[in-house]
Amino acid sequence: MNLSRIISGTMNWGLWGVNHSSEKMSDLIKSSFNCNINSFDHADIYGGYTTEESFGDAFLKTGIKREDVFFISKCGIMYPSEKLPVKVKHYDYSKEHINKSVSNSLKYLKTDYIDCLLLHRPSPLMDIKIISDTINNLLVKGKIKSFGVSNFTPVQMEMFKGLKVSFNQINFSITHLDPLYDGTLEYMQANKITPMAYSPLGEYYKSDNPKLKEVIEMFAKKYKSSDDQILLAWLLKHPSNIFPVIGTTKTQRIKKSIEALKIEIEISDWFEILEASVSKRVP
Repeated sequence: MNLSRIISGTMNWGLWGVNHSSEKMSDLIKSSFNCNINSFDHADIYGGYTTEESFGDAFLKTGIKREDVFFISKCGIMYPSEKLPVKVKHYDYSKEHINKSVSNSLKYLKTDYIDCLLLHRPSPLMDIKIISDTINNLLVKGKIKSFGVSNFTPVQMEMFKGLKVSFNQINFSITHLDPLYDGTLEYMQANKITPMAYSPLGEYYKSDNPKLKEVIEMFAKKYKSSDDQILLAWLLKHPSNIFPVIGTTKTQRIKKSIEALKIEIEISDWFEILEASVSKRVP
């Protein structure tokens, strides 16, 4: 099963966002699927460890076949909540916790396997051998189909030997450009690691950069599109083959996001947008 080029992020679907009813969540899943978005991004912590279960219940009502969708989940963050009354936010990549988190995700999502498991954030206490052995065992058992990371640097990704890192989910947008300059995207491109970009619109709608807004609006007119479609098309232009993770809970915006796939931004326009964001010519 392959990822759809646009991924639907579920973080805001539950208690951390609009808190959709099961019926509305089911409708949103179907709307995404009918727009050719078959991929859904989760994390165990979303909604204080409640959103995966709400999604799983809603998915059963859609009538969509499990084999026709791609489920992503993340683990590792120990987040203080009613379901996990720990004293401080921290990370746990022990064998016991990874296995427990996967078992919970399988149970809550009502599935026998997760298409992709990501380590949510790097931990200074990561034991790469323990992680690798645990992940390889989950792969052999078929509980997960692929493995990746999130918010990892090239050096941190390089630590994994004998374990294929297929994805890295990163914060990348026209207002958050670090992966463009710190070697992250080049490393992934060279090592055939697929980037997923969360918050793909960045802080554009909160930005106090009038030049960036002027340029984006200019190209929205040129390409007969909307501002958010230009922002997505700018990401999609990058040769590392970025898969944006959109966080919208509105069907109309889901449809608009898919239409961004049709926009082929010219090279000079791409650089003009970059120049507007950093307020200077590229070196």
